[in-house]
Amino acid sequence: MGDMLESLRDLRVRRAQIDAQEVALLARISAVVGDDRGLAEELTPVLRVSTREVERRIDDAKSLTGRMPQLLAAMRAGDVETYGARRVLAVVDPLDDWAAQQVDELLAERLVEASETAWQPGNLAQRARRLVEKIDPDGQTARARRARAERRVELTPGEHAMSSFEAQLPAEVAAACYTRVDGMARSLRRGGDRRTLDQLRADVTADLLLGRDPGVALPEAAATVSVHVPADAALGISDDGCELDGYGPIPAPIAREIMTNSRSIWRAVLCDPGTGEPVDLGRTRRRPSATIRDLVRIRDRECVMPWCHRPARHCDHDHEHAWAAPGGGGSTSVANGGPRCRRHHRLKDQPGWSARYDPVHGITQVTTPHGATYTARREPVLTPTRTAPTRDAQARDAQARRVRRCDSPTRQAQSRTAPTRDDPKHRNEDNPPF
Repeated sequence: MGDMLESLRDLRVRRAQIDAQEVALLARISAVVGDDRGLAEELTPVLRVSTREVERRIDDAKSLTGRMPQLLAAMRAGDVETYGARRVLAVVDPLDDWAAQQVDELLAERLVEASETAWQPGNLAQRARRLVEKIDPDGQTARARRARAERRVELTPGEHAMSSFEAQLPAEVAAACYTRVDGMARSLRRGGDRRTLDQLRADVTADLLLGRDPGVALPEAAATVSVHVPADAALGISDDGCELDGYGPIPAPIAREIMTNSRSIWRAVLCDPGTGEPVDLGRTRRRPSATIRDLVRIRDRECVMPWCHRPARHCDHDHEHAWAAPGGGGSTSVANGGPRCRRHHRLKDQPGWSARYDPVHGITQVTTPHGATYTARREPVLTPTRTAPTRDAQARDAQARRVRRCDSPTRQAQSRTAPTRDDPKHRNEDNPPF
Protein backbone atom coordinates (compact mmCIF):
# COMPACT_ATOMS: atom_id res chain seq x y z
CA MET A 1 0.00 0.00 0.00
CA GLY A 2 2.84 2.38 0.84
CA ASP A 3 4.39 1.91 -2.61
CA MET A 4 1.07 2.66 -4.30
CA LEU A 5 0.59 5.84 -2.28
CA GLU A 6 4.09 6.94 -3.22
CA SER A 7 3.31 6.27 -6.88
CA LEU A 8 0.22 8.45 -6.59
CA ARG A 9 2.31 11.23 -5.05
CA ASP A 10 4.80 10.96 -7.95
CA LEU A 11 1.96 11.18 -10.48
CA ARG A 12 0.61 14.30 -8.77
CA VAL A 13 4.05 15.94 -8.91
CA ARG A 14 4.48 15.11 -12.60
CA ARG A 15 0.98 16.38 -13.40
CA ALA A 16 1.70 19.69 -11.66
CA GLN A 17 4.98 20.04 -13.56
CA ILE A 18 3.28 19.36 -16.88
CA ASP A 19 0.64 21.96 -15.99
CA ALA A 20 3.47 24.45 -15.39
CA GLN A 21 4.99 23.65 -18.79
CA GLU A 22 1.64 24.29 -20.48
CA VAL A 23 1.27 27.59 -18.60
CA ALA A 24 4.69 28.81 -19.75
CA LEU A 25 4.10 27.74 -23.34
CA LEU A 26 0.65 29.36 -23.53
CA ALA A 27 2.07 32.61 -22.18
CA ARG A 28 4.82 32.61 -24.84
CA ILE A 29 2.37 31.83 -27.66
CA SER A 30 0.03 34.60 -26.46
CA ALA A 31 2.90 37.08 -26.44
CA VAL A 32 3.84 36.16 -30.02
CA VAL A 33 0.32 36.08 -31.49
CA GLY A 34 -1.19 39.02 -29.60
CA ASP A 35 -4.82 38.21 -30.47
CA ASP A 36 -6.03 36.04 -27.60
CA ARG A 37 -9.57 35.57 -29.00
CA GLY A 38 -8.31 34.29 -32.33
CA LEU A 39 -5.66 32.22 -30.56
CA ALA A 40 -8.27 30.58 -28.35
CA GLU A 41 -10.24 29.49 -31.41
CA GLU A 42 -7.12 28.07 -33.04
CA LEU A 43 -6.08 26.17 -29.91
CA THR A 44 -9.53 24.71 -29.20
CA PRO A 45 -9.07 21.62 -31.41
CA VAL A 46 -5.40 21.35 -30.38
CA LEU A 47 -6.11 21.16 -26.63
CA ARG A 48 -9.46 19.37 -27.15
CA VAL A 49 -11.34 21.49 -24.64
CA SER A 50 -13.97 24.21 -25.07
CA THR A 51 -13.02 27.66 -26.37
CA ARG A 52 -14.04 29.16 -23.03
CA GLU A 53 -11.64 26.81 -21.25
CA VAL A 54 -8.83 27.74 -23.65
CA GLU A 55 -9.47 31.44 -22.99
CA ARG A 56 -9.35 30.75 -19.27
CA ARG A 57 -6.05 28.87 -19.60
CA ILE A 58 -4.52 31.72 -21.59
CA ASP A 59 -5.65 34.26 -18.97
CA ASP A 60 -4.29 32.06 -16.18
CA ALA A 61 -0.97 31.65 -18.00
CA LYS A 62 -0.56 35.41 -18.42
CA SER A 63 -1.45 36.05 -14.79
CA LEU A 64 0.86 33.35 -13.44
CA THR A 65 3.87 34.42 -15.50
CA GLY A 66 3.34 38.15 -15.04
CA ARG A 67 1.73 38.54 -11.60
CA MET A 68 2.25 35.30 -9.65
CA PRO A 69 5.72 33.93 -10.51
CA GLN A 70 6.16 32.31 -7.06
CA LEU A 71 2.94 30.35 -7.52
CA LEU A 72 4.17 29.24 -10.95
CA ALA A 73 7.44 28.13 -9.32
CA ALA A 74 5.42 26.01 -6.90
CA MET A 75 3.75 24.35 -9.89
CA ARG A 76 7.13 23.61 -11.43
CA ALA A 77 8.22 22.08 -8.12
CA GLY A 78 5.16 19.82 -8.20
CA ASP A 79 3.49 21.36 -5.15
CA VAL A 80 0.31 22.66 -6.76
CA GLU A 81 -1.66 21.74 -9.88
CA THR A 82 -3.74 23.91 -12.19
CA TYR A 83 -6.90 23.63 -10.08
CA GLY A 84 -5.20 24.88 -6.92
CA ALA A 85 -3.46 27.70 -8.78
CA ARG A 86 -6.75 28.69 -10.37
CA ARG A 87 -8.41 28.97 -6.96
CA VAL A 88 -5.69 31.43 -5.89
CA LEU A 89 -5.94 33.40 -9.14
CA ALA A 90 -9.70 33.83 -8.62
CA VAL A 91 -8.97 35.51 -5.27
CA VAL A 92 -6.30 37.90 -6.58
CA ASP A 93 -7.94 38.62 -9.94
CA PRO A 94 -9.44 42.02 -8.91
CA LEU A 95 -6.08 43.30 -7.63
CA ASP A 96 -3.69 45.44 -9.62
CA ASP A 97 -0.34 43.92 -10.63
CA TRP A 98 1.60 45.35 -7.66
CA ALA A 99 -0.85 44.06 -5.08
CA ALA A 100 -1.06 40.64 -6.77
CA GLN A 101 2.74 40.32 -6.68
CA GLN A 102 2.76 41.21 -2.98
CA VAL A 103 0.22 38.48 -2.25
CA ASP A 104 2.30 36.07 -4.34
CA GLU A 105 5.47 36.76 -2.35
CA LEU A 106 3.79 36.61 1.06
CA LEU A 107 1.97 33.39 0.16
CA ALA A 108 5.25 31.77 -0.89
CA GLU A 109 6.83 32.79 2.44
CA ARG A 110 3.94 31.36 4.47
CA LEU A 111 4.10 28.04 2.64
CA VAL A 112 7.82 27.37 3.16
CA GLU A 113 7.31 25.62 6.50
CA ALA A 114 3.63 24.78 6.04
CA SER A 115 2.24 21.25 6.28
CA GLU A 116 1.16 19.31 3.21
CA THR A 117 -2.49 20.07 3.91
CA ALA A 118 -1.78 23.77 3.38
CA TRP A 119 -1.38 23.01 -0.33
CA GLN A 120 -4.93 21.78 -0.72
CA PRO A 121 -6.83 24.15 -3.07
CA GLY A 122 -9.35 25.29 -0.46
CA ASN A 123 -6.65 26.04 2.09
CA LEU A 124 -4.55 27.87 -0.50
CA ALA A 125 -7.51 30.06 -1.46
CA GLN A 126 -8.24 30.81 2.21
CA ARG A 127 -4.65 31.90 2.87
CA ALA A 128 -4.66 34.04 -0.28
CA ARG A 129 -7.95 35.64 0.77
CA ARG A 130 -6.52 36.71 4.12
CA LEU A 131 -3.43 38.14 2.42
CA VAL A 132 -5.58 40.10 -0.03
CA GLU A 133 -7.44 41.67 2.89
CA LYS A 134 -4.11 42.54 4.48
CA ILE A 135 -2.52 44.01 1.32
CA ASP A 136 -5.60 45.92 0.11
CA PRO A 137 -8.11 46.34 2.96
CA ASP A 138 -9.70 49.40 1.36
CA GLY A 139 -10.51 47.51 -1.83
CA GLN A 140 -12.86 44.96 -0.29
CA THR A 141 -15.97 46.98 -1.04
CA ALA A 142 -14.96 47.65 -4.63
CA ARG A 143 -14.18 43.94 -5.17
CA ALA A 144 -17.55 42.94 -3.76
CA ARG A 145 -19.39 45.46 -5.95
CA ARG A 146 -17.54 44.24 -9.02
CA ALA A 147 -18.40 40.61 -8.27
CA ARG A 148 -22.05 41.51 -7.72
CA ALA A 149 -22.15 43.34 -11.03
CA GLU A 150 -21.08 40.10 -12.72
CA ARG A 151 -24.07 38.08 -11.43
CA ARG A 152 -25.43 35.73 -14.06
CA VAL A 153 -27.40 32.57 -14.84
CA GLU A 154 -25.89 29.65 -16.75
CA LEU A 155 -27.43 26.59 -18.37
CA THR A 156 -25.08 23.63 -18.80
CA PRO A 157 -26.28 20.49 -20.65
CA GLY A 158 -25.58 17.30 -18.70
CA GLU A 159 -26.11 13.62 -19.28
CA HIS A 160 -29.23 11.42 -19.34
CA ALA A 161 -31.59 14.19 -20.50
CA MET A 162 -30.61 16.45 -17.60
CA SER A 163 -29.04 19.91 -17.41
CA SER A 164 -27.64 22.17 -14.71
CA PHE A 165 -29.24 25.58 -14.12
CA GLU A 166 -26.96 27.76 -12.00
CA ALA A 167 -27.39 31.32 -10.75
CA GLN A 168 -24.47 33.42 -9.49
CA LEU A 169 -26.05 35.81 -6.96
CA PRO A 170 -25.01 38.05 -4.07
CA ALA A 171 -24.40 35.89 -1.01
CA GLU A 172 -27.35 37.15 1.01
CA VAL A 173 -29.75 36.84 -1.94
CA ALA A 174 -28.63 33.29 -2.68
CA ALA A 175 -29.00 32.35 1.00
CA ALA A 176 -32.51 33.82 1.12
CA CYS A 177 -33.51 31.95 -2.06
CA TYR A 178 -32.24 28.65 -0.71
CA THR A 179 -33.93 29.18 2.66
CA ARG A 180 -37.29 29.77 0.99
CA VAL A 181 -36.95 26.80 -1.37
CA ASP A 182 -35.78 24.52 1.45
CA GLY A 183 -38.62 25.64 3.73
CA MET A 184 -41.26 24.97 1.09
CA ALA A 185 -39.72 21.58 0.30
CA ARG A 186 -39.69 20.56 3.97
CA SER A 187 -43.29 21.70 4.39
CA LEU A 188 -44.38 19.49 1.48
CA ARG A 189 -42.37 16.62 2.92
CA ARG A 190 -44.08 16.96 6.28
CA GLY A 191 -47.40 16.99 4.47
CA GLY A 192 -46.80 13.48 3.18
CA ASP A 193 -45.10 14.10 -0.19
CA ARG A 194 -43.01 11.03 -0.98
CA ARG A 195 -40.36 12.84 -3.02
CA THR A 196 -36.91 13.24 -1.45
CA LEU A 197 -35.87 16.65 -0.16
CA ASP A 198 -33.43 17.05 -3.05
CA GLN A 199 -36.20 16.29 -5.55
CA LEU A 200 -38.59 18.64 -3.79
CA ARG A 201 -36.06 21.50 -3.71
CA ALA A 202 -35.41 21.07 -7.44
CA ASP A 203 -39.11 20.83 -8.30
CA VAL A 204 -40.07 23.79 -6.09
CA THR A 205 -37.34 25.91 -7.71
CA ALA A 206 -38.58 25.04 -11.20
CA ASP A 207 -42.20 25.76 -10.27
CA LEU A 208 -41.32 29.13 -8.78
CA LEU A 209 -39.43 30.16 -11.93
CA LEU A 210 -42.22 28.90 -14.19
CA GLY A 211 -44.91 30.74 -12.19
CA ARG A 212 -46.75 27.66 -10.94
CA ASP A 213 -47.91 26.42 -7.57
CA PRO A 214 -44.73 25.01 -6.01
CA GLY A 215 -44.62 21.29 -5.46
CA VAL A 216 -48.20 20.52 -6.51
CA ALA A 217 -47.07 18.29 -9.39
CA LEU A 218 -43.87 17.38 -11.19
CA PRO A 219 -42.67 20.41 -13.19
CA GLU A 220 -43.14 20.31 -16.94
CA ALA A 221 -42.38 22.82 -19.65
CA ALA A 222 -44.10 23.51 -22.94
CA ALA A 223 -41.82 23.18 -25.95
CA THR A 224 -41.77 23.56 -29.70
CA VAL A 225 -41.11 19.97 -30.70
CA SER A 226 -39.67 19.13 -34.11
CA VAL A 227 -41.10 15.83 -35.36
CA HIS A 228 -38.65 14.58 -37.99
CA VAL A 229 -40.61 12.74 -40.67
CA PRO A 230 -39.15 10.90 -43.71
CA ALA A 231 -40.77 11.93 -46.98
CA ASP A 232 -41.86 8.35 -47.72
CA ALA A 233 -43.53 8.03 -44.29
CA ALA A 234 -44.76 11.55 -43.65
CA LEU A 235 -47.52 10.49 -41.29
CA GLY A 236 -45.50 7.92 -39.34
CA ILE A 237 -43.80 8.73 -36.03
CA SER A 238 -40.77 6.66 -35.10
CA ASP A 239 -39.06 6.14 -31.77
CA ASP A 240 -35.76 6.99 -33.47
CA GLY A 241 -34.26 10.43 -33.98
CA CYS A 242 -35.83 12.19 -30.99
CA GLU A 243 -33.97 15.37 -30.11
CA LEU A 244 -34.60 18.25 -27.74
CA ASP A 245 -33.70 21.57 -29.32
CA GLY A 246 -30.53 22.97 -27.80
CA TYR A 247 -29.74 19.74 -25.94
CA GLY A 248 -29.44 16.79 -28.30
CA PRO A 249 -30.77 13.21 -28.47
CA ILE A 250 -33.21 12.16 -25.77
CA PRO A 251 -35.02 8.84 -25.18
CA ALA A 252 -38.28 8.41 -27.08
CA PRO A 253 -40.43 8.04 -23.91
CA ILE A 254 -39.03 11.32 -22.58
CA ALA A 255 -39.69 12.99 -25.94
CA ARG A 256 -43.29 11.76 -25.87
CA GLU A 257 -43.78 13.18 -22.39
CA ILE A 258 -42.68 16.58 -23.70
CA MET A 259 -44.80 16.26 -26.84
CA THR A 260 -47.96 15.36 -24.95
CA ASN A 261 -47.83 18.57 -22.92
CA SER A 262 -50.95 20.47 -23.94
CA ARG A 263 -48.96 23.69 -24.33
CA SER A 264 -46.32 22.21 -26.63
CA ILE A 265 -46.31 22.89 -30.37
CA TRP A 266 -45.55 20.24 -32.96
CA ARG A 267 -43.93 21.00 -36.27
CA ALA A 268 -43.49 18.34 -38.95
CA VAL A 269 -40.26 18.35 -40.98
CA LEU A 270 -40.05 16.41 -44.25
CA CYS A 271 -36.72 14.60 -44.67
CA ASP A 272 -35.13 12.94 -47.68
CA PRO A 273 -34.99 9.23 -46.76
CA GLY A 274 -31.83 8.77 -48.85
CA THR A 275 -29.79 11.31 -46.89
CA GLY A 276 -31.71 11.84 -43.65
CA GLU A 277 -31.60 15.60 -44.29
CA PRO A 278 -34.58 18.02 -44.16
CA VAL A 279 -35.90 19.09 -47.58
CA ASP A 280 -34.84 22.56 -48.81
CA LEU A 281 -37.29 25.45 -48.64
CA GLY A 282 -35.50 27.94 -50.88
CA ARG A 283 -36.37 31.64 -51.05
CA THR A 284 -34.80 34.49 -52.98
CA ARG A 285 -35.47 37.40 -50.64
CA ARG A 286 -32.67 38.75 -48.43
CA ARG A 287 -34.23 38.18 -45.04
CA PRO A 288 -34.86 34.50 -44.37
CA SER A 289 -38.46 33.56 -43.76
CA ALA A 290 -39.39 32.00 -40.44
CA THR A 291 -39.72 28.65 -42.22
CA ILE A 292 -36.19 28.84 -43.64
CA ARG A 293 -34.74 29.83 -40.28
CA ASP A 294 -36.57 27.02 -38.51
CA LEU A 295 -35.54 24.39 -41.06
CA VAL A 296 -31.88 25.46 -40.97
CA ARG A 297 -31.98 25.41 -37.17
CA ILE A 298 -33.54 21.95 -37.12
CA ARG A 299 -31.15 20.59 -39.73
CA ASP A 300 -27.90 21.86 -38.19
CA ARG A 301 -28.95 22.04 -34.53
CA GLU A 302 -25.70 23.80 -33.51
CA CYS A 303 -23.25 26.41 -34.76
CA VAL A 304 -21.48 24.90 -37.78
CA MET A 305 -17.97 25.39 -36.34
CA PRO A 306 -16.70 21.90 -35.44
CA TRP A 307 -15.87 22.74 -31.82
CA CYS A 308 -18.83 25.01 -31.04
CA HIS A 309 -22.00 23.59 -29.54
CA ARG A 310 -24.05 26.76 -29.17
CA PRO A 311 -27.67 25.84 -30.01
CA ALA A 312 -28.71 26.99 -33.47
CA ARG A 313 -31.66 28.90 -32.05
CA HIS A 314 -29.14 31.28 -30.44
CA CYS A 315 -27.09 31.69 -33.62
CA ASP A 316 -27.17 34.08 -36.60
CA HIS A 317 -28.58 32.83 -39.89
CA ASP A 318 -25.49 33.14 -42.09
CA HIS A 319 -25.39 33.24 -45.91
CA GLU A 320 -22.52 30.92 -46.82
CA HIS A 321 -22.27 32.58 -50.24
CA ALA A 322 -22.74 36.25 -49.43
CA TRP A 323 -26.09 37.69 -50.50
CA ALA A 324 -24.48 40.92 -51.76
CA ALA A 325 -21.36 39.32 -53.26
CA PRO A 326 -19.89 40.94 -56.43
CA GLY A 327 -21.06 39.27 -59.61
CA GLY A 328 -24.27 37.97 -58.10
CA GLY A 329 -24.90 37.02 -54.53
CA GLY A 330 -26.12 33.82 -52.98
CA SER A 331 -29.79 33.07 -52.52
CA THR A 332 -31.60 33.30 -49.20
CA SER A 333 -32.37 29.59 -48.94
CA VAL A 334 -31.80 26.53 -46.85
CA ALA A 335 -29.19 25.39 -49.41
CA ASN A 336 -27.19 28.59 -48.81
CA GLY A 337 -27.74 29.07 -45.09
CA GLY A 338 -26.18 27.87 -41.88
CA PRO A 339 -26.24 28.81 -38.19
CA ARG A 340 -23.19 30.58 -36.81
CA CYS A 341 -22.96 31.97 -33.31
CA ARG A 342 -22.15 35.68 -33.27
CA ARG A 343 -18.51 35.01 -32.34
CA HIS A 344 -17.90 32.60 -35.23
CA HIS A 345 -19.96 34.68 -37.64
CA ARG A 346 -17.48 37.51 -37.08
CA LEU A 347 -14.49 35.17 -37.14
CA LYS A 348 -15.47 33.71 -40.52
CA ASP A 349 -13.96 36.57 -42.54
CA GLN A 350 -11.13 37.57 -40.22
CA PRO A 351 -7.64 37.75 -41.82
CA GLY A 352 -5.96 34.36 -41.86
CA TRP A 353 -9.13 32.40 -41.18
CA SER A 354 -10.97 30.30 -43.72
CA ALA A 355 -14.19 28.83 -42.36
CA ARG A 356 -16.44 27.44 -45.07
CA TYR A 357 -19.60 25.38 -44.72
CA ASP A 358 -21.42 23.33 -47.36
CA PRO A 359 -25.07 23.44 -46.18
CA VAL A 360 -26.27 20.84 -48.69
CA HIS A 361 -23.80 18.13 -47.71
CA GLY A 362 -23.14 19.33 -44.16
CA ILE A 363 -19.35 19.63 -44.43
CA THR A 364 -17.43 22.29 -42.52
CA GLN A 365 -13.78 23.03 -43.32
CA VAL A 366 -11.81 25.41 -41.14
CA THR A 367 -8.24 26.60 -41.78
CA THR A 368 -6.55 28.57 -39.00
CA PRO A 369 -4.11 31.47 -39.45
CA HIS A 370 -1.18 29.09 -38.84
CA GLY A 371 -2.23 26.57 -41.48
CA ALA A 372 -4.01 23.82 -39.51
CA THR A 373 -7.12 22.51 -41.29
CA TYR A 374 -10.07 20.77 -39.63
CA THR A 375 -12.96 19.09 -41.42
CA ALA A 376 -16.23 17.99 -39.82
CA ARG A 377 -19.49 16.56 -41.14
CA ARG A 378 -22.88 17.06 -39.50
CA GLU A 379 -25.00 14.10 -38.49
CA PRO A 380 -28.28 13.72 -40.43
CA VAL A 381 -31.50 14.40 -38.57
CA LEU A 382 -32.68 10.86 -39.31
CA THR A 383 -30.64 7.76 -40.09
CA PRO A 384 -30.93 7.27 -43.88
CA THR A 385 -33.22 4.35 -44.75
CA ARG A 386 -31.57 3.62 -48.06
CA THR A 387 -28.36 4.41 -49.90
CA ALA A 388 -28.98 7.04 -52.53
CA PRO A 389 -27.12 6.47 -55.87
CA THR A 390 -24.16 8.81 -56.21
CA ARG A 391 -25.07 9.70 -59.78
CA ASP A 392 -28.38 11.14 -58.58
CA ALA A 393 -26.92 13.42 -55.91
CA GLN A 394 -26.96 16.55 -58.07
CA ALA A 395 -30.41 15.72 -59.41
CA ARG A 396 -31.77 15.40 -55.86
CA ASP A 397 -30.25 18.73 -54.91
CA ALA A 398 -31.90 20.41 -57.90
CA GLN A 399 -35.17 18.69 -57.04
CA ALA A 400 -35.00 19.90 -53.44
CA ARG A 401 -34.51 23.50 -54.52
CA ARG A 402 -37.80 23.38 -56.43
CA VAL A 403 -39.82 22.49 -53.34
CA ARG A 404 -42.04 25.40 -52.35
CA ARG A 405 -43.78 24.31 -49.19
CA CYS A 406 -43.67 21.08 -47.20
CA ASP A 407 -45.09 21.94 -43.78
CA SER A 408 -48.74 21.34 -44.72
CA PRO A 409 -50.30 18.11 -43.34
CA THR A 410 -51.94 17.53 -46.75
CA ARG A 411 -48.62 17.76 -48.58
CA GLN A 412 -47.00 15.54 -45.96
CA ALA A 413 -49.61 12.85 -46.57
CA GLN A 414 -49.11 13.11 -50.33
CA SER A 415 -45.35 12.77 -49.96
CA ARG A 416 -45.63 9.19 -48.74
CA THR A 417 -45.84 7.92 -52.33
CA ALA A 418 -43.52 10.45 -53.92
CA PRO A 419 -41.78 8.95 -57.02
CA THR A 420 -38.01 8.96 -57.29
CA ARG A 421 -36.00 10.44 -60.14
CA ASP A 422 -35.68 6.94 -61.65
CA ASP A 423 -39.44 6.32 -61.70
CA PRO A 424 -40.80 6.47 -65.29
CA LYS A 425 -43.80 8.39 -63.98
CA HIS A 426 -41.53 11.20 -62.93
CA ARG A 427 -40.86 12.68 -66.35
CA ASN A 428 -42.23 16.19 -66.01
CA GLU A 429 -39.44 18.33 -64.57
CA ASP A 430 -41.89 21.09 -63.76
CA ASN A 431 -43.80 19.02 -61.20
CA PRO A 432 -42.15 18.85 -57.77
CA PRO A 433 -42.49 15.45 -56.01
CA PHE A 434 -44.24 16.80 -52.89
